[in-house]
Amino acid sequence: MAAPATLRVVRCGGGTLHGARAVFSVDAYLLCASGDFVKMYSVATEKTLRVMGGHGDLVTGIQLNPHNHMQLYSSSLDGSIKLWDFMDGIPIKTFTVGSKLLALYALASFEDSVFVVIPKSGERDTFQLVSVKLTKAAGQDLEAKELSVVLDGVDASPKCIAFGREGEYVASVKEVNLQVYFFKRKQLNRFSVSAAKTKSGNNHFMCIACHPTEDCIATGHADGKIRLWRNFYHKKEYTFSTLHWHHDTVMDLAFSLQGSSLLSGGVESVIVLWRNESEHQRDFLPRLGSAIEYISMSPDGTLCCTLHTDNRITIINSNLRFSRSIQGLIKSTNVKTGLVVDPRTKALVLNGEPGHLQFYCLQSDQQLFSLDIVQRQYIHQAGLNQTDLVKVAFSAQGEWLATVEEREEVTDPELQLKLWFYDEETQSFKLNTRISMPHEDHITDMCFRDMDEVEDESLILVTTGSDCVFKVWVMVEDTDPEGKLCVSWSCDFVGSYHNYQATNCCFSEDGSLLAVSFEETVTVWDSVTWDLKCTFCYSPGKIRNICFGRLTCSKYLIGATDHGFLCCWNLLSCALEWSAYLNIVVLQPDPLSEHIAAISWLSKDSSLFVFKPNEPRPIYIQRNFCKEKIQLAVFVPREEPETIGSAKYLWLRRSQLFFLTATQELITLSTKSLEERLTPSSKQLAVEDSLPVTPFSLLLGKHRRHQSQEDIDLGKLVVCNKPEQDSPAVKELLHTPAHVLPSASFLCPVFINSLLISKGNTSAEEVADEVEMESEKTEDDSDEERDVTEMEQEDTSPVELLGEITCKLSKSQEKELRKLRKMDYSWISAF
Repeated sequence: MAAPATLRVVRCGGGTLHGARAVFSVDAYLLCASGDFVKMYSVATEKTLRVMGGHGDLVTGIQLNPHNHMQLYSSSLDGSIKLWDFMDGIPIKTFTVGSKLLALYALASFEDSVFVVIPKSGERDTFQLVSVKLTKAAGQDLEAKELSVVLDGVDASPKCIAFGREGEYVASVKEVNLQVYFFKRKQLNRFSVSAAKTKSGNNHFMCIACHPTEDCIATGHADGKIRLWRNFYHKKEYTFSTLHWHHDTVMDLAFSLQGSSLLSGGVESVIVLWRNESEHQRDFLPRLGSAIEYISMSPDGTLCCTLHTDNRITIINSNLRFSRSIQGLIKSTNVKTGLVVDPRTKALVLNGEPGHLQFYCLQSDQQLFSLDIVQRQYIHQAGLNQTDLVKVAFSAQGEWLATVEEREEVTDPELQLKLWFYDEETQSFKLNTRISMPHEDHITDMCFRDMDEVEDESLILVTTGSDCVFKVWVMVEDTDPEGKLCVSWSCDFVGSYHNYQATNCCFSEDGSLLAVSFEETVTVWDSVTWDLKCTFCYSPGKIRNICFGRLTCSKYLIGATDHGFLCCWNLLSCALEWSAYLNIVVLQPDPLSEHIAAISWLSKDSSLFVFKPNEPRPIYIQRNFCKEKIQLAVFVPREEPETIGSAKYLWLRRSQLFFLTATQELITLSTKSLEERLTPSSKQLAVEDSLPVTPFSLLLGKHRRHQSQEDIDLGKLVVCNKPEQDSPAVKELLHTPAHVLPSASFLCPVFINSLLISKGNTSAEEVADEVEMESEKTEDDSDEERDVTEMEQEDTSPVELLGEITCKLSKSQEKELRKLRKMDYSWISAF
C-alpha cells in the first residue's frame, strides 16, 4: 500500500501580481508572476488559462525566450531559472544559480546567456548585475555556475536596469547616480544629478527605460520629473531634457514599440502618454484605481498593461482606451471585517478598496465583484479620519447582508448599521435599512440567527457593543410613502450583564440559544423569551472568541481568552468540561461538521490544533506550519466532498480551511501534490474559447449541436462510451505542440493502452459475461459449478428504443435457453 499523503502548506491566493513586470506573448496572452507561480491570462476573456508552479520561493522576473517566443524564462528567490513551454505549462529546464535572483533580463543578442541581479557576496544590501551562462547540456536539472559581473552597486529593483537598442549597452540607476556600460567598447560612464531636496521632493532615480531604436535613456525621479538623456557616450558632453506632470514619484516608464511615445505612471493612478518627447503633446487615462507599479508593452504595440499596488492588472489599447481589468485579492492595511464566506457564491468576502467589500473567488484567484458600502469618495491623504467598513455578516441563505461602518472621531465615533437585501433581478445587494448610531460606542461583533430553513420573519440579527449592551434587531412590515408594503429592521430587545462590555456573540446550531461574552463572563440567553439561562466564567483573561459545538457536540460551548486559555463548557451540566493553555489567537468552527480549528502563536510560529469539543485530545496537530502570525481563518464548504486517503485528515473532507497571514497571503492545507492541485482550466488550454471564431468553427459547432439534439430526441441508447475521446493520452497528443512531442514509437503504446478498458473498472455485467464464457468452454463441469454460475446478478430493466420496449433476458435465463438448445430431442420423432 502507498504511504498516506501528508498535509502541505500551500499559498493558494492573494499572491502579489505586481512583483515583476508582466509579459505579453505573441499570441496575445498575458504572463504574470503571482507569488511562487507564473500565471497565464487570456487577454480576450480575462480568464486564468494556466498556472505554472515549481519555484520554491517568490518569482522575481519573467522574460520571453528571445529565440523561441513559445518559451518563457522565470527567476526566483530560490536561486533557480526555469525555462517553460508556457502553452503547455511544462518546465523544460531548470538552471540552478545558487544566489537569490532579484531580477531577470533576456536579450536576443546574447544567445546562451541571461542577465540577473544577485546580492554581492560578503556585503550587505549591495547588489550586482551578472551574466549567467546557460549550458546546453542534456538533462532537465542543470547547474549554471558560470557568472560574469557586468555592473556593481546596482539597485535591487528590476525597474532600475534597462538595456539599450539591440543590447549595445545597459543602463542602471541608483539613488542620484546613473551608470551606462557599453558591451563592445567595455566602457563605463557615470552621471549624477543634484542630491539637494526641493519643494517637490528629491531627485533620486526611481526607474529607467531605453529607447528601442535610438540612443536615448528615460529616467523617472522621486520629484515627479522625467529626464531624457542623450549623447551619453561622452562623460561631459551629455544632454538631457525634462518632462514634468506627476506631482509625486514616477513609478515606471515604457517606450512604445517604435519609440515615438513614452508612457509613465505613478501614485496618481493615471497613465500619461508623452508624444514626440514634448511636454505639450500628452494624453491621459485617469482613475485606474491605485498606484501604478509596472508598465508593459505587447510585442506588436497594440496593447499595454499596468500592474497596480492593489493587485489589479489593467489592459489598455494603443489609443489609450481602457480595455479590460483583472483583479486579484486586494490587500487592505487592516482586514477589520474578518474572513466571511458568501453562502450564494462561496466567495471569500473581506475588506477591499476603502469603503468596499470585495467578493474574491478562491478557485480563480480573482475578484468577482466589489460592493460599495460606504458610498463616499475616499480622499488619499494621510491624517484624515474617514469612514471605514469594520463588520460584515451574512444570513444563512445569503438573502441578507449586514454591514457596520465607522468613522473615528476625537470625542464620539460615527456609526452606521446597514441591512442589504439581495435582488434577484439585478443580481446584487440593495440597501434596505440604514440605522445611525445603533450603539453609543464601537460595535464589537454581530451575527444572524443561523437557520438553514427558508428565511422568514423569524430572522434576527444581534449586535454587541462597547457600550455594555447587546441589541436584537428584527424585521417589521411597514408601508412606504406610496402605500406599498415593505420590510425594514428595528430594535426588538436590549440586554446587558453587570455593566460589562459586550465583546462576542454567536447562536447555537438550532438557533434556540444565544451566547454573549461580557469581558470575562459568557452568558447564555433564550432566543425566544430573551431570558438569561446560565453564565460561565473563566479567569484570568477576557473572552476573545466563542462558538457552539455542532451536530453530536451541540451541547458544548467553547471559548478562548486573551490570556491564551481554551475552555469547553457543558451546557447540560453548566460546568467546565476541560481547558488547555495554547495561546489561541484564532478559533474557527467548521459549519458542516463537529470539528473546530484553533490556531496558536507560540515562539514566533503558528500552530494548528483541530479537535472535537467532546474529546479533550486534538484529532490533528500541525506545529509550526507557518512562520507568520495567522490573523484570520475560515472554513469554506467544498462543492463536492474530497477523497481523503488518511483517517486523520477526514476533517478536511467536506470543508477546506484557509488562513490569512499578517502579510495578507492566503494559505491552506492540502493533501494533494502540486500537479493535482492545479485546476483543469490551468492544466489544459481552452483553445475553443481563446481562438477567434471562424465560419468553419461555427459550421462545425452547429453540426455538433444538431447531432446531439437528434440523439436526445430519438432517445438512442449509447452503448459505447468512446473512451478515446476522453482519454488523457489522446488529449495530450492533440494539444501538445509538435516540436515537443516524443517519437511515434513512444506514443503508439501509450495511445493503444488508453483505448483498452481497465479490468479494475469492469462492471458486474462484464464479470458475469466472463464467467459465462468460461462455462461454455467447459460443458462437462459439475452441477455445483453450474449453480455458482447461475447466481449472477440479473438485469431485467427494459431498454427503450424509438418508443418501443424490448424485453431483455437475464443471464440465468439465457443460460437455461442455451442448455435447452444443446439437449437432444430426437426421441420425439418415434411418436
